[in-house]
Amino acid sequence: MRTGGRREPSPEQRGRQEFTTVGSSNTDTGKASGSLETKYKVKDQGLTFIQKWNTDNTLGTEISVEDQLVAGLKLAIDTTFVPNTGKKSGKLKTSYKRDYIHVGCNVDIDLSGPTLYGWAVLGFEGWLAGYQMAFDTAKYKTTQNNFALGYKAGDFQLHTNVNDGTEFGGSIYQKVNDNIETSVNLAWTAGSNNTRFGIAAKYQMDEKTSIVAKVNNASLIGIGYAQTLRPGVKLTLSGLIDGKNFSAGGHKIGLGFELEA
Repeated sequence: MRTGGRREPSPEQRGRQEFTTVGSSNTDTGKASGSLETKYKVKDQGLTFIQKWNTDNTLGTEISVEDQLVAGLKLAIDTTFVPNTGKKSGKLKTSYKRDYIHVGCNVDIDLSGPTLYGWAVLGFEGWLAGYQMAFDTAKYKTTQNNFALGYKAGDFQLHTNVNDGTEFGGSIYQKVNDNIETSVNLAWTAGSNNTRFGIAAKYQMDEKTSIVAKVNNASLIGIGYAQTLRPGVKLTLSGLIDGKNFSAGGHKIGLGFELEA
């Protein structure tokens, strides 16, 4: 069983200073985890300062500036530090976004040979096409080579992807009416019989309550229930049932509690 909590800022606080805390506890293993994030924005200068901490004692800091040098351009530096081991890491991030294009490049701060990450997304009249790559300069080798194509029209969405020329996937989403949403996804790996597919549905009972259900070809059945108890307070219950080994146990249940103030 897993329990968790979350606190987020109200809309009135966003754009100034934000605090986000997340916590979870797994009763099977007895392990508890949590994280704290603070964000401070200086809107006039396009600056954002983010500091993160988690129960693994990892500290993170990100500083970014947006829409200052060129409209749509964002520059950032993201660093992490583990005091227990002294391990340090960091990334330089750049991205550029306009109405029909979004491109970016990240670089690991690693003197032994940084890894370059790049992506680009183009959109036009409901169509979206994307490409993502990663290049290891130490080995002179491309480690990621992913393509995606999608289409959105009203209440219908279609998405397909190819990862490294071996992983293929596709999904279809349809909003049937104001209360019912459905989706189907399919994935397979070239050179093997490992095909995965699943279906899911969401029913909005009223403006405060919703139910979701999903099942895949591994006979894993998921059920979720979410209800807004009052403004800023949300309760979520979930369960995962192993249909192939129903009598053997090992099923999972979860409880989530979100506070927004």
